Amino acid sequence: MAIRTLFFSTLFISLFILSCSTSDNNQSFISEFPTSIDRIWIGPEYWANPMQDWKLERGKMVCTVLGRNRNVHLLTRKIDENTGDFRMSINVGIIKQTNSDQDWVGFKLGAKGEFNDYRSDAVFGEGLNVGVTTVGGVFIGKVEEADKWEDLDTQDVFNDFTMEVVAKKEGDNYKIKLEVYDDDLVGEIEKIVPASDLIGDLVVVSHFSPGANGASATVLENSAWFKNWRLNGEQLVNHDDYAFGPILFAQHTLSDKILKMTAQLPPVGEKDGKEVALEVKEGDAWTKVSSSSIDKDARTATFKVENWDDSQDQSYRISYQYIGKDDEKLIDTFEGIIKKNPLDKEEIKVAGFTGNNDLGFPNQSIVENVIKHNPDLLFFSGDQIYEGVGGFGHIQKPLNKAMVDYLRKWMLYGWEYRELLRNTPAISIPDDHDVYHGNLWGEGGKKAKETGSAKERQDSGGYKMPADFVRMVERTQTSNLPDPYDPTPVKQGIGVYYTELNYGGLSFAVIEDRKFKSAPGNVLPKEANAINGWSENKSFDIRNNSDVPGAILLGERQEAFLEDWGSNWSPETSMKVLLSQTIFSNVATLPADAISDVAVPKLRILEKGDYPPDDIVVSDMDSDGWPHTPRNRAVDLLRKCFAFHLAGDQHLGSTIHYGIDDWKDGGVAACVPSVSNVWPRRWYPKIEGKNRKEGAPIYTGDYIDGFNNYLTVYAVSNPVFTGKKPSRLYDRATGYGMIKFNKNSRDITIEMWPRDAGPANPGSEPYEGWPIKINQLDNYGRKAFGYLPKIITEGLSQPPVIQVIDEAGENVYTIRAISNEFDPKVFVAGSYKVVVGEPGLDKTKTLENLKPSNQQREQVVVKF
Repeated sequence: MAIRTLFFSTLFISLFILSCSTSDNNQSFISEFPTSIDRIWIGPEYWANPMQDWKLERGKMVCTVLGRNRNVHLLTRKIDENTGDFRMSINVGIIKQTNSDQDWVGFKLGAKGEFNDYRSDAVFGEGLNVGVTTVGGVFIGKVEEADKWEDLDTQDVFNDFTMEVVAKKEGDNYKIKLEVYDDDLVGEIEKIVPASDLIGDLVVVSHFSPGANGASATVLENSAWFKNWRLNGEQLVNHDDYAFGPILFAQHTLSDKILKMTAQLPPVGEKDGKEVALEVKEGDAWTKVSSSSIDKDARTATFKVENWDDSQDQSYRISYQYIGKDDEKLIDTFEGIIKKNPLDKEEIKVAGFTGNNDLGFPNQSIVENVIKHNPDLLFFSGDQIYEGVGGFGHIQKPLNKAMVDYLRKWMLYGWEYRELLRNTPAISIPDDHDVYHGNLWGEGGKKAKETGSAKERQDSGGYKMPADFVRMVERTQTSNLPDPYDPTPVKQGIGVYYTELNYGGLSFAVIEDRKFKSAPGNVLPKEANAINGWSENKSFDIRNNSDVPGAILLGERQEAFLEDWGSNWSPETSMKVLLSQTIFSNVATLPADAISDVAVPKLRILEKGDYPPDDIVVSDMDSDGWPHTPRNRAVDLLRKCFAFHLAGDQHLGSTIHYGIDDWKDGGVAACVPSVSNVWPRRWYPKIEGKNRKEGAPIYTGDYIDGFNNYLTVYAVSNPVFTGKKPSRLYDRATGYGMIKFNKNSRDITIEMWPRDAGPANPGSEPYEGWPIKINQLDNYGRKAFGYLPKIITEGLSQPPVIQVIDEAGENVYTIRAISNEFDPKVFVAGSYKVVVGEPGLDKTKTLENLKPSNQQREQVVVKF
């Protein structure tokens, strides 16, 4: 065996030197896996599918399972052009020999994904299989057509052998030749294939089917190892810029002159670096301002830098030392810009995303359009990953594998959006699928039942996955947020992240919709037969019997936070915005005979202009329309500070106006469309909305949702047939949201965009019904009983904060006036106190015993 390896290495090096001397386009590659380190992550030049089923061990890539289509893509070399020949080889050892002629190891040539992007190729690429079966045979194309070896001891060969593929151009085709060597040639096969079949990725494959009769299964047992992966030839194209890691991406926020940044790394090894550094550029030099150890589960490094100078853009660099090719200690860096706090900008833009499934990965059209929008803040409202993202399902046990499986999916999120995240502050908050739930009823962090079906465990309330897993997920997604308002952990020691972020003159409250919410089956009457958030007893009146005592939505802690947040305004704050997983209404309909939304995937996508005849408004308790009374308290807390609500999750873009006792007496909310929509909901109530604007779709106007909540529908992005391919991506009303806050006029412009539309595609338009423009004052649309005296301030450098307090000492509302004149409305008779000024600077004055009137009113001048 050693003779053959030495001979091939000498031959390859000779060819390498020859090609370098004759062509400037040579793109040779030698793997040179480090021998001094073991780790799960192979290296920046590779993408493993799935990551948890591979490891680097003593200079070899080892597939650690018996499973189908386990593969490793080479990122930094591709076959992009058909201009010449190429040669590829690798040393292989089959660890688990089987008697199945369907099991094999080898290569995949020209692997391509559905979308024209190297990341799509790496995750989903399929190509021409070239391999060796475990019963002794070689094939190109179909394993069923393998040429079997005769009278050969496969055990001896498979301990350590060499596979070599040579591709020679012949007109519009290539002749592919596979040779397998031990000390001697033991097998070979040739095939002519179209040249186009080779364009794409070069991939190493371990394919085993340990289930009975070839059924799909996975066994935790090493299957094969690979080393000395070598490539040479004019057909190869260098893509060193496609390398990914070890600093994969970073998310940051800037609030109150505090920078929080989290860098994401893969599962590095014990001998790789222990710390990650954050540096800033001062002149031509880089200066370290912070360092962080790597979290053992989340593989994150989080930095907190106080007293950050937010008055100017600042270049940053994250650096990390790791062991690379040929055991060399290498430094990886990730650079970007922390933009100055845009306090001087008149308009602040927030981009909204939700439902980031992998159909459409890597969503390059969305990224390109959002970059052109140039948002000031990114908001990912949940479901940044789904259980099946990246293929291969999801792992729940053992925990260490489950964590790496999640990280693989989370890495795809970063791979998609890292160019957006690099220079733009971002808020990401996990939702149910991020922690492997269909629906999540957190019930204060408790542990869900450990027995029963997945739905039974989920419906018991709490978290199905262990607390360490939940903490790991929250650390990856939320550790870059400002510190929590109240960091006291919930049950099982699970942390919280609800907080306030002040940026660009806006104050954002970030809350956790699911963590405290009640499980319906634990609070509703048994006859409701509540399963997965739906009453499956059609004779049970869920609309009128679901508002039960004790049911929790946000919980006391978050309600107290919102009360405090709403009544406290910093000198920079002009508007308030709530960010959460989902909206406080249920905007969805289904055919009248549907019991629950299990019917959703079966619904036919309609032609534009069609209208289903019998859809009814449904009662889905996964929405925050339930429970009704806590929902009303949440809406009331928002309107008391005139806050706009931005959320996602509902798989249906919408803009609605909340009501508590009447239509539009609350604030306005926007739910952004799903990036990738596997569960396309719709809003087609058979009853026409009341007070519908002239010319607006008949499904707009005033409605009562499935939990007796008042809502006014302004626009909905219902799924319709577009004719675009793939239809499962474009016909499901996918896209993103863009919200623009004008701090001078206090206007809020709401846009919902199809995924391929935006400034990067001139002439494209938002979904029908958008843009929608409202004003900050619309976020407390309650009709006034009367008005207190007009307040006019003098001596302040900007319009004052106005706080109206009733006779009981309760905050009626707080707002920053748009000018130095303000007409305070109130909603019941009585005597009121008004606090006027700039509370953040201790410049306030209090007006007592003010009475409302609808007649000619006096004016009060408040001088500072």
